[in-house]
Amino acid sequence: MSAEEAQIHDESVDVEETQKKGKQGKYRRDKPWDTDDIDHWKVDEFKPEYNPSPFTEESSFATLFPKYRENYLKEVWSHVTRALDKVGVACVLDLVEGSMTVKTTRKTWDPFMILKARDLIKLLARSVPLPQALKILEDGIAADIIKIGNIVRNKERFVKRRQRLLGPNGSTLKAMELLTQCYIMVQGNTVSCMGPYRGLKEVRRIIIDCMNNVHPIYHIKELMIKRELAKDPKLAEESWDRFLPHFKKKNTKPQKKKISKKDKKDYTPFPPAQTPSKIDLQLESGEYFMKPKEKEARAMERKKEEQKENSLKRQSERELAYVPPVEDTPKKKKKKVDE
Repeated sequence: MSAEEAQIHDESVDVEETQKKGKQGKYRRDKPWDTDDIDHWKVDEFKPEYNPSPFTEESSFATLFPKYRENYLKEVWSHVTRALDKVGVACVLDLVEGSMTVKTTRKTWDPFMILKARDLIKLLARSVPLPQALKILEDGIAADIIKIGNIVRNKERFVKRRQRLLGPNGSTLKAMELLTQCYIMVQGNTVSCMGPYRGLKEVRRIIIDCMNNVHPIYHIKELMIKRELAKDPKLAEESWDRFLPHFKKKNTKPQKKKISKKDKKDYTPFPPAQTPSKIDLQLESGEYFMKPKEKEARAMERKKEEQKENSLKRQSERELAYVPPVEDTPKKKKKKVDE
């Protein structure tokens, strides 16, 4: 049996063994090149030699920008075109429509660079400064624009939760940037993020949880503990759940108002007596049959009597101020009689 036949025989035996185990490992094969020392997050550099021929089709992306960004983009656009020319991407600024467009050219060699250029113009439209936005063209750095405007309906609640992302004097935002190694820009109804893929994943989770009423400080504490645990090589293959904090959700219910119990009245089958109307009272007093002038004269008499009573009350209150207070007279000491 030759070496090739022996190898074919071994492969057929492996296939039979996997089929006996079940469908789960049917198409799985050993990967001798996939070792533990390989970093799967690493992005290899794409050089012009890998793609010498130009693209057959033109790809383009466009995005709108707000009116207040127009002056800044006019000043900066020459730097944008210079940076994109190095990677072979053309860009157009349309101030009439208020849009930015990027498209591939005959000089473009990297097929992924058009997507990087698309992210660049998106970040510029979301008020990210140019020196920071140009870092998106580097390998290993991605961008993510998170929409937070439609998560919370109440405007006041939305503003408060968005402020939580910033924290006092921007301290919470700075802590998030240091732990995730990402650039975060909170602007209006969106949050623009730039950084490595792993950091962007954490940032998105923190921001969406914050808008769903989970404070960012809980995630910051968790990330700080994870960073310390990652330094220990013994814990690389262990679960970190026992080290991470488990926060309990506390629902503080509003205090119920104490309802004062009223004394129960004796039950009577008869309904309560009807309150007399204004006309009934006038009929009882005889005022109903009086002439209008007589009614006015009677009302004036009542008014004068009320005024007299009020004036007497006020006068008595004023006189109280002139009443001398009662003084305690000192008791005279009795002299002792000498015996």
